[in-house]
Amino acid sequence: MNEADTQHRPIAAIILAAGKGTRMKSSRHKVLHDVGGRPMIEHLLASVEALAPASLVTIVGEAREQLHDQLGKRTQFAVQEPQLGTGHAVQQAKDALNGFSGDVLVLYGDVPFVSTSTMRAMVDRLNAADSPAAVVLGFEPANPLRYGRVIASGDHIEKMVEWKDASEVERGCTTCNSGLLAARAEDLFALLDRVSNDNAQDEYYLPDIVNIAIADGRNCAIVSTDTPDEVIGINSRAELAAAELQWQNLKRADAMEAGVTLRAPECVYFSYDTQIASDVVVEPHVVFGPGVTVETGAHIKAFSHLEGAHVGEDVEVGPYARLRPGAVLEKGSKVGNFVEIKKATIGEGAKASHLSYIGDATVGADANIGAGTITCNYDGYFKHKTEIGPRAFIGSNSALVAPVKIGADAIVAAGSTVSRDVGDGELRMVRAEQLVKPGWADRFHDTMKKKKAERK
Repeated sequence: MNEADTQHRPIAAIILAAGKGTRMKSSRHKVLHDVGGRPMIEHLLASVEALAPASLVTIVGEAREQLHDQLGKRTQFAVQEPQLGTGHAVQQAKDALNGFSGDVLVLYGDVPFVSTSTMRAMVDRLNAADSPAAVVLGFEPANPLRYGRVIASGDHIEKMVEWKDASEVERGCTTCNSGLLAARAEDLFALLDRVSNDNAQDEYYLPDIVNIAIADGRNCAIVSTDTPDEVIGINSRAELAAAELQWQNLKRADAMEAGVTLRAPECVYFSYDTQIASDVVVEPHVVFGPGVTVETGAHIKAFSHLEGAHVGEDVEVGPYARLRPGAVLEKGSKVGNFVEIKKATIGEGAKASHLSYIGDATVGADANIGAGTITCNYDGYFKHKTEIGPRAFIGSNSALVAPVKIGADAIVAAGSTVSRDVGDGELRMVRAEQLVKPGWADRFHDTMKKKKAERK
């Protein structure tokens, strides 16, 4: 069968996610723990969905309501109770795939980084001229540890064996089983019906279908990944941290390859959807949460945190700035140290250089926001908007009580609390009249010093 024929065969995927995840010690389902700003199972789904599968079945067990809430109608669900091994888990998808005629990929929710190209390679090998009954994804880790082994000659498998059941000679094999497998639907479930639990764990092992097919005289094949890290499994907090580090290092390398300057790449953190153009400079200790795009020429200074924000060309952010969801910084604008922007647009060339909160607002081009300015956007029940016109000057320590509009070229004097609109070109000064009492401070100091001396 040639590649064109392969592309027309429907594909189904079975994702195993019924494990208890006891080593994670968490009330949250293991596969819902984040890597790179999104649940690990979402990384896997992104790769699977690129294949446009005709059917997707997720095998669930404990805490399955959490997976229902996360995945919704993107997948069918099948329950594995009790949990009697990987072969038993896959078998639970039989009813959901009743009538399906095509190729089935078996994947693991806690092995999130398998690429679409690797999945495609498995399916293509399944449909090669020698028509293997099953295709196993193998890898060669630096330390084989307790992985199951794949005994093969070339890409033809001679035997699959779990580490617990392997001889010392078999444990010496460095080709390991990732657990991922591809088979035709009709072969997969027919072979699973013949798997027994006669082993050290009294479980039904998925790899046994390969040994059964080989015993029948059929061919089974191995596809090996050149990137062992893509089949890393995550079962504990330590492994989660290691996976996060691995993922971040790849993103850092990708960013620098794309022309981004990372002054200290080891302490810059990305999310799965971070988009940064070339000729952007990112200083140390910057965190990109989900939903951030940064255009060319921008400079993100140290200790800034961005989430759900768009940073335009030649924008300067930070140090110590926080951009929250809905923040839009237009070309050449500046957000300086200890400035927080939320659901607000900072116009072209506008500046909020330090110590300000701008929320639910629009700031016009070339406006200047003085230190300590606050848009008072929340009345305890509803959020209200502040509109600041182009070239407006907002003096330091001003409070703009929304809803309010500040006109173009207007000036708000320092220390003002503005609760009514300010017209174009107006000066608004809201201050109490200053009271002056000459000599009062000198008399006060004299009195207090005398009292203090009397108490000694």
